[in-house]
Amino acid sequence: MKEVMRYGLYVIDVLVVTLLFYWLFCLVRRTRAVQVLKGLLILLITAFIAQRLGLTTFNFLVRGLWQVLILAFVILFAPEIRRALAEVGQRRFFRGFLKEAESGYLDEIIEAVDILAKKKKGVLIALERETGLKTYIETGIKIDSDVSRELLSTIFLPTTPLHDGAVIIQGNRVAAAGCLLPFTRNPDVSKRMGMRHKAALGLSEETDAVVIIVSEETGKISLAVGGRLTRDLDGTTLSKTVKNLLFRPVPKKGEKE
Repeated sequence: MKEVMRYGLYVIDVLVVTLLFYWLFCLVRRTRAVQVLKGLLILLITAFIAQRLGLTTFNFLVRGLWQVLILAFVILFAPEIRRALAEVGQRRFFRGFLKEAESGYLDEIIEAVDILAKKKKGVLIALERETGLKTYIETGIKIDSDVSRELLSTIFLPTTPLHDGAVIIQGNRVAAAGCLLPFTRNPDVSKRMGMRHKAALGLSEETDAVVIIVSEETGKISLAVGGRLTRDLDGTTLSKTVKNLLFRPVPKKGEKE
């Protein structure tokens, strides 16, 4: 019986470690950190082989390098680590359902985006979710106003001083405009991608924000979430997607929660 329990714990231990490494790989596979992780993996395998062969001097050098490499990894990839920790902190197992009425302000945002897209006006709107965007709000001009299509349409007119930055929505209010967002760190992103799209991707890589973009050149609507960009959305698809991301559906009568 004890042998069975011991082997069972061993299997669970291996499974947990495997899942941990898989989650880490999924987190960094589209970032520059994946190349460094590959290098560390090669070094780890080399160190293991060297230890088996009894290469004393090489093992001594590798042990000295590990501390430096780990410190360098933490410094260089602080945004990726911060994002990982933020994702862990976002897991809530006892969240209540949000009422559909609370999503009314989203209709104002979608209508403003649709209007501006038809006029080919550049748009960059970040919707806060679990990860706070206070750091980025402080880079812009605080507004703290109700969300309205008129306000958003005015902010993104080329004649206004705030149109080049991002508007950040906190809850159901416009928190700030003219905000600066971090550019994407994904090395696979096309160099021809516009600044708004790069900033939207950058914020979505570091936080769980939902970011809406309208291209000033084409008027096409895009959505950035979790470091991924979805292009060529229409107003209806955008509305459904954003509402699904921000709100859980309200259970119908007779359905179990």
